[in-house]
Amino acid sequence: MNEAGNAIPGEISAATRLRLWTILIIVIVFYLVTQFGVGLYTDFLWFEHLGLESVFLTSFLARIVVGLAVAIPFAVLFWVNTLIARWQSVRNVLFFSEDTLVAQGFVKWAVWGVGLFLAWGVGTAASNNWLFFLRFLNQQPFGLADPVFNMDVGFYVFSLPLYNFIQNWLIIALFLSLIGTVAVYALAQQNNLAEGRVVLLPHVQLHLSILGGLIFLTFALGHWLDLFDLMYSDRGVAFGASYTDISVSMPALWSMVIVAVVAALILFANIIFRRAALSLMAVFIWIVVGIIGTGLIPGIVQRYVVEPNELARETPYIEHNIRLTSIAYGLDKIQEQDFTKVEPLTQEAVAANQTTLQNIRLWDYRPLQQTYQQIQSIRLYYRFYDVDLDRYVINGQLRQVALAARELDKSQLQSPTWVTQKMQFTHGYGVVVNPINEVTGEGLPQLWVKDLPPESSVGISIDRPEIYYGEATDDYVFVNTSEREFNYPSGDQNVFTNYEGSGGVVLDSYVKRLAFALRLADTNMLLSQEFTDQSRVLLHRQIAGRVQEVAPFLQYDRDPYLVIGDDNHLYWIQDAYTTSDLFPYAEPIGGINYIRNSVKIVIDAYDGSLTFYVVDEDPLIKSYAAIFPRLFTPMDQMPDWVRAHLRYPEDIFRIQARLYQTYHMRDVNVFYNKEDLWQVPNETFAGGAQPVEPYYVILKLPGEAKSEFALIQPFTPNNKDNLIAWLAARSDGESYGQLVTYRFPKQELIFGPLQIEGRIDQNPEISSQITLWDQGGSEVIRGNLLVLPIDNALLYVEPLYLRAETGQIPELKRVILASGDRIVMEETLAEALVALFEGGADELLTTPGAPTIDEPSTTGEASTTDQGTTSADTTQPASTGDTSTADLADKDIAELAQIASDHYEAAQRALQKGDWTTYGQELDKMEEALNALIELTGGQ
Repeated sequence: MNEAGNAIPGEISAATRLRLWTILIIVIVFYLVTQFGVGLYTDFLWFEHLGLESVFLTSFLARIVVGLAVAIPFAVLFWVNTLIARWQSVRNVLFFSEDTLVAQGFVKWAVWGVGLFLAWGVGTAASNNWLFFLRFLNQQPFGLADPVFNMDVGFYVFSLPLYNFIQNWLIIALFLSLIGTVAVYALAQQNNLAEGRVVLLPHVQLHLSILGGLIFLTFALGHWLDLFDLMYSDRGVAFGASYTDISVSMPALWSMVIVAVVAALILFANIIFRRAALSLMAVFIWIVVGIIGTGLIPGIVQRYVVEPNELARETPYIEHNIRLTSIAYGLDKIQEQDFTKVEPLTQEAVAANQTTLQNIRLWDYRPLQQTYQQIQSIRLYYRFYDVDLDRYVINGQLRQVALAARELDKSQLQSPTWVTQKMQFTHGYGVVVNPINEVTGEGLPQLWVKDLPPESSVGISIDRPEIYYGEATDDYVFVNTSEREFNYPSGDQNVFTNYEGSGGVVLDSYVKRLAFALRLADTNMLLSQEFTDQSRVLLHRQIAGRVQEVAPFLQYDRDPYLVIGDDNHLYWIQDAYTTSDLFPYAEPIGGINYIRNSVKIVIDAYDGSLTFYVVDEDPLIKSYAAIFPRLFTPMDQMPDWVRAHLRYPEDIFRIQARLYQTYHMRDVNVFYNKEDLWQVPNETFAGGAQPVEPYYVILKLPGEAKSEFALIQPFTPNNKDNLIAWLAARSDGESYGQLVTYRFPKQELIFGPLQIEGRIDQNPEISSQITLWDQGGSEVIRGNLLVLPIDNALLYVEPLYLRAETGQIPELKRVILASGDRIVMEETLAEALVALFEGGADELLTTPGAPTIDEPSTTGEASTTDQGTTSADTTQPASTGDTSTADLADKDIAELAQIASDHYEAAQRALQKGDWTTYGQELDKMEEALNALIELTGGQ
């Protein structure tokens, strides 16, 4: 306004400014509420419906406390230093003009504003490290000390990260305070700076010397912490502190600590002497010692002292690396056994390992997934994203099966409206299950569970086949609305359903609907009339994202697998790992150097409920359990049916197998020279070479009494193709988690997968048949070549699939078996076994009419026995009759010889039929007759 009180044209009135400020504040508040408040509120509702609100509150309060604990001291430190600088500048008015004094009024408000902004930024960044503080407060001992400082490993895992965080925070806080202080002093001397001169006043030297001294004390703390970081040095031949690190870098770091402390004392002394040269000298000495002590000298020593005598210098440190790497990855628990002699596969071994043969995996998961998609997707909008391997007891027999969930693929909906995607098509439906060794006459898998609704031929019932939570279910949906949910198609009609589970957040108020509408950026939630007070929103439905949302501090296996519970519901089992990258001396792999499969998570596919079972109480999971006591459930509360489906996870097994290729060498000389380095062998798959993947099998491990579910991985010597060993991870009962290695004799040639592939290609009958198929408008897919140990023998199994060039369904057409010097190819596994024993290496038997363990019975139902024969086959009496041991005592030599011969012939007939039970019984009777004959002849 002018002197008369009239408004000056263009000037904003006070009322207008007030309105503008009001609008600005409303916009800021609305932004903060929508950006943070809505997210927090909806997150709390989501955790609350799972009964895990304590997990949310613990992490949320920890973030707040850590953020404030860092931001407040930072703001105080920044404001104290910058306001002191302003106060000192105002007191010394000698160098100020009127304009400068006016500017200092602005500086006051700028200091408060900048300090608040920086404190918010630093506090927000620090709050993301809330877990450092909670793990520090709940740390657990490992009971293992490092070999250099004799500190428990828990110090490195729980304490060291927090100490490094504090040191970094101090550096940031002091440097930002220094920059702010210098800026205030520089503003006070803007007139001198404009004239090109700088006057360093005594009070400025005093203030900057104090800040510089504090910074150098923080540097000293950092150098002391750097001593422990030597445990992660990669300078030497093995990971961890090496000869150079211990002999040179460690003394150099201690020197840096001393120099930094001395530099700080010199800067503090400069408060009295007030000579800039002293400060510059201290900084210069610190820089020189750092360059020489931590850079130049260690490099010279490593090159001219260590490398010429590397093994002698590094021996104790290599030992540390081998020992601690083995402990960090659980390699020290591997039981090592010698596979002393590899013998040809015998019929007796086949009879004694019927469970293994009944569960040979003929269906590779990749062709099987394509087959599922073609014959069981039913509709375009269903998809099988993965095939899981597991085991079930069927008719009293342990059987390995392939199982896949039929999930919903909404990208294939013909009318993808908001209502159809969010309210009608809400879930997948049902599963497909087939034994991994059975094939129909058309070369397709023999399905035990199939179709919509699920039908089972072996007594596997599924009462709740709806899949609201799955591997690929990555969107949100609404249930219990006035719209009917599509359940599954039935002919030309659709079957509808209403959700009856407890999953999802109940939208029983308009506030909740508004909050989720803002959260999901979905205005249709507010406009739709389909919602009721019982409506629910289902979020985080993808298994991987769901568990990550609850427990982001765990790492997760890439392959959750589906199981059918004893309540006939569907459940996902997700393996979780506790990991660290701070285990001393342990070799890093994939960003970690410590791992344990500590947790198994069971997720209900219908309501999304989660149960975190602790299966390995390592120090990290103990710490997390102390932080989140209501999240984890002890192993002893796990239901028996869940235990029966636990399997050793593949991701940790791959890591252990990869490291074991090197770390099975415990001798330092052998390790250093890599004399016995292993590798994963290659195989031929779908026309190309690839590494052999670990595979789940049911087999009887050497020396064990019964068959079990295991994950195995063969090894070959580095740059060679012959087998050298195989690693097995056990999954059943009390043996769960045990790792066993079987080493083959080095003096024998044991064929590896690629060598067997080469022998297959060299077989004229097999190679010519494959070539003929490939040239006839079809594509031959060579499945995984499995190496199966059976007693002291090895059986190699490779399925062949045939797919028309214009088709999408791979059909299993042949089974190739190899053992010893024999290779055969037949239509079925049973025929191939017969050919393996009777036909020699080149004779191919064709008996398609004979019942085999691969073929279903003529009724289309599952076989009544696990040998694949009908009940009439298994009850047919042997032609030799039933001779007891007592009866054999009354026979003469000729009679005993005839009885043994009759039982042998009966065993051969059973073998050709694939009747393994009768085959084993006849061999036992033959053995009794032969023993009686030996006793009668006196062993002659």
